[in-house]
Amino acid sequence: MEETMRALSKALRTAALVTALAFGATLAAPGLTLAPASAQSRTGGAQYSMQEIIDAGHGFFGSTSGGLAKVVERAFQQYGLPNGYILGQEGSGAFVAGLTYGEGQLYTKNAGQHDVYWQGPSLGLDVGGQGSRAMMLVYNLPSVPALYKRFGGVNGSAYVVAGVGMTVLTDDNIVVVPIRTGIGARLGVSVGYLKLTQQPTWNPF
Repeated sequence: MEETMRALSKALRTAALVTALAFGATLAAPGLTLAPASAQSRTGGAQYSMQEIIDAGHGFFGSTSGGLAKVVERAFQQYGLPNGYILGQEGSGAFVAGLTYGEGQLYTKNAGQHDVYWQGPSLGLDVGGQGSRAMMLVYNLPSVPALYKRFGGVNGSAYVVAGVGMTVLTDDNIVVVPIRTGIGARLGVSVGYLKLTQQPTWNPF
């Protein structure tokens, strides 16, 4: 009886080893390698050309974007080609100082589209509330989750031409360049920081 049990145990171990080897060989077979789930959020090195960004901006802002090409050219001269951009709408309310809230979609070539929300302080605006559209160029984004944090303004980076304004925000190596038109252009140069989140929140801090 004891010998029978030892033989059965040995047979089971052998079968388990063969199964494990076969499974490992399947994973290693060409075309069948399983990528980790987190790879779906990696933006990779695929970048957008200046013309792609200008076309997206014109389609988004419409006829009010006369100075868009000049502002985008300025951003490309300073920071190169972005590997993502955000299109969205935002609203603000202020009495000298106020708050801005926005929501939109992050576009990437390798990781698809993702919801994004942002909140931040604003200074020097007229009394009351207003709404505007915003386009944000995103540089050096390693993955989608890396976008969801707070970005501080870069001193002296504000630039306004023909009713279109841009400013520059950064954290570590990631650079975010918000571009706004009309009233939003003034708002864009006054924001000290923006907090980008995956879910909507009222907390700008």
